[in-house]
Amino acid sequence: MQQLEAVKKQFIEKIAVLYEANEAESIFLIVLEDLFGYSRRDLLLHKSMNLNDEQLDRLEEAASRISTGEPVQYIIGHTPFMGLSLHVNQHVLIPRPETEELVDLIIQDLKQGDRPAPKIIDVGTGSGCIPIAIKKYVNQAQVSAIDVSGEALAVAKQNAVENQCPVHFMLADILEWDIIFAEELKFDLVVSNPPYITNSEQQFMHPNVLQFEPHLALFVEDRAPLLFYETIASFALAHLEKGGKLYFEINRNFGKEVKNLLVKKGFKDVLLKQDIHGADRMVRASV
Repeated sequence: MQQLEAVKKQFIEKIAVLYEANEAESIFLIVLEDLFGYSRRDLLLHKSMNLNDEQLDRLEEAASRISTGEPVQYIIGHTPFMGLSLHVNQHVLIPRPETEELVDLIIQDLKQGDRPAPKIIDVGTGSGCIPIAIKKYVNQAQVSAIDVSGEALAVAKQNAVENQCPVHFMLADILEWDIIFAEELKFDLVVSNPPYITNSEQQFMHPNVLQFEPHLALFVEDRAPLLFYETIASFALAHLEKGGKLYFEINRNFGKEVKNLLVKKGFKDVLLKQDIHGADRMVRASV
C-alpha cells in the first residue's frame, strides 16, 4: 500500500525525462481517472488515500510505457475531441486541438449555409474525428470518408458506431481518385487533414509522435510537400457542386504556398486562417 501523493511523485519522476512537470502531472491525472475513476478533485482532497498493490502495478505499467514515449492516449485507448470520446490506437493519429478548430469552422459555416442536407467527404479520415464530429453537430449532413488504411478505417467505423454518428466509410487512395470516383458523384464540401510534415522536419518532432504515431498519416516527401493538397484540390474541382467548399488543415510553413496553389487552380474566396497560436493552419476555398 502507498499513499496517493507519494505515488503521484514517483509517477511524475519516472516520465520526467520526456515531459515537463506540468504536463507530467496532467498525464498522471489522465491515467488516474481512466484506471480508477479518480478526479483532480479526489487527488486534492484525498492525498493520503492508500492505493492497493493491484492499483500500484497498473500505474507502474502505465508509467513505464509512457517513459518510452508511448502517447498516453494510446495507453488508455481513447481521447476527447469536440465533446466526443474517440477510440485511438497506433493505426491512427491522435486528434489535435488544431483539428478541432478546423471542424468548428466547418460546422459554423454549415449552420450558416443554405444547403439543408449537405453532402460532405473527408479525405484521409484516420480516426474519423472530422466526419463524426461534423455529423454529430450537423445531423442532417450526409457524410462520407475515405482512407488508404484498412486498420484506420476499422477504428473510424468503431468511433462512428459508439458515438451514434452514421458515416459512409470507403477504403480508397485519393491519389487514384480519377479511377475510383464516378464522374457524376458530387459533394457540397470536401475536407482533408492530409499528411503534411516533410521528412526533414522529423528532427524537430517529439519522440512520442515520431516513434508511435503512423508515419503514413504524418509524412510527405520533401521534394513534393504539396502533393496531397494538389491532388485533393483537383478532386474537389471535379466533384464539388457549384458554390461548394474545400477545407484543408495545413503545415504552418506552407500556408502561402497552399493558398497560391488554390488560386492558380481557379478556386475563389481563398482564405488562409490562423489557429489559436497564430500559426497558419487552415485554408477554405470555394468553386
